[in-house]
Amino acid sequence: MKKFEQYPISLTNSLSGKKEVFKPIHPGFVGMYVCGPTVYNNVHLGNVRTFLTFDVVSRYFRFLEYKVRYVRNITDVGHLENDADEGEDKIAKKARLEQLEPMEVVKHYTEGFHEVMRQFNILPPSIEPSATGHIVEQIEITKNLLDKGLAYESNGSVYFNVRKYNQENHYGILSGRNIEELMESGRELDNQDEKREKIDFALWKKASPYHIMRWPSPWGEGFPGWHLECTVMSTKYLGETFDIHGGGMDLKFPHHECEIAQGKAATGKTPVNYWLHSNMLTVNGQKMSKSLGNSFLPSELFAGTHSLLDRGYGPMAVRFFMLQSHYSSTLDFSNEALQAAEKGFKKLINSTNLLKKMDPAGSSAINQAADTELSRLTKECYFTMSDDFNTAKTLAVLFEMSGRINDMKAGTLPLESLSHNTFNEFKNTYLGFMENVLGLKEEEEQNSEILNGTIGLLIDLRKKAKADKNFSLSDKIRDDLKKLGVQIKDGKDGEMTFSFD
Repeated sequence: MKKFEQYPISLTNSLSGKKEVFKPIHPGFVGMYVCGPTVYNNVHLGNVRTFLTFDVVSRYFRFLEYKVRYVRNITDVGHLENDADEGEDKIAKKARLEQLEPMEVVKHYTEGFHEVMRQFNILPPSIEPSATGHIVEQIEITKNLLDKGLAYESNGSVYFNVRKYNQENHYGILSGRNIEELMESGRELDNQDEKREKIDFALWKKASPYHIMRWPSPWGEGFPGWHLECTVMSTKYLGETFDIHGGGMDLKFPHHECEIAQGKAATGKTPVNYWLHSNMLTVNGQKMSKSLGNSFLPSELFAGTHSLLDRGYGPMAVRFFMLQSHYSSTLDFSNEALQAAEKGFKKLINSTNLLKKMDPAGSSAINQAADTELSRLTKECYFTMSDDFNTAKTLAVLFEMSGRINDMKAGTLPLESLSHNTFNEFKNTYLGFMENVLGLKEEEEQNSEILNGTIGLLIDLRKKAKADKNFSLSDKIRDDLKKLGVQIKDGKDGEMTFSFD
């Protein structure tokens, strides 16, 4: 029996707002699509949470023995300044300001994005298509929608006719928006507007004379609309209807709403069965944003160079911190929360290292109560994670398991009192969830020769300070290292050793 048959997944579908038992279109196979980055700037921490969420989702499906095709796109054209069919393409603008070719901008920030994903141990998707690699398909779907009367051309641009679509479908089905309210809100159309109604959105935009990125089309030179690219790429690689689509909560409207409309208008089918959305990050209770000065890059978080940070934190400690909250919940960053997460992470990693060295001993009389408890914890890991990918509850179970591992190490829970099968299942589950599902591993820096050498130099300075009776400096070095998670231990004859808290 496959694991996915033993542990069915329930998930909260953004489309219905209800928790549903996941039923894939094709048994044993999951097709999922996540909106990837727009590569015109460095990736921010809020983006990382979204990609981390879907990394864990895809990891868990694979852990349950599903075959997974995970598609995450690269937006390298068509994303306008205000996401409402106006202004300059963000990548083209960056290229113009920095006097670069747009593809130089794309290459630079795509490589930066991939490096951040690597640092956070976020696995690459099965397929990572780009918008510029699918221009032909975007032109074809635009022609399809024009032929069906669900789009119209205006001055070289093509727009989706939302009101016409809504006559037989529900525009607003995902976000809960009402079309009449949308028509009444927002900026009024002026005489220069190409759109018939302000709710309509661009499928293809005519390129202005100064626009760098442009392609020939039946309507003149231009570039595709932002919403269209995801519909084209998801359909191409996952089919006209697929299992899961997701992204950040901010994409629910208008981006994902427009995707549903385009997809159903083009094929007559509901494009996605389950929608998942991760929630936003806050900092000390405030929404994370550049204007408030509380939005920081991963590099600033690692180095501790942002003014809101007391010090730096490793990528795995930050990953652990994000996993402590359910993906649909708001997550608040603070120094206190990060420091607590760092300690919790190190506790679980220490248990990981202990457990890897343990093997079942020759069995004596089995402690049935202990055996039953370990079996319960093993199953509980699956139950909590299968409950809407609840990483917070899963971590709570792993902490319980960590306590039992420490009991084994201390001898208060002798290995010989456990059955081989129970111990092996316990061990494989703990290690599997830590490393393969949650993607947690030792910080690279902890094992680096550079870090260990630097700490060694500081210990030598502390030894000299003690020998010179400069006790204030000696205490400062010890206390500063402790703040960074390095514990200095004084031994006999002036010897000093260190460990990571």
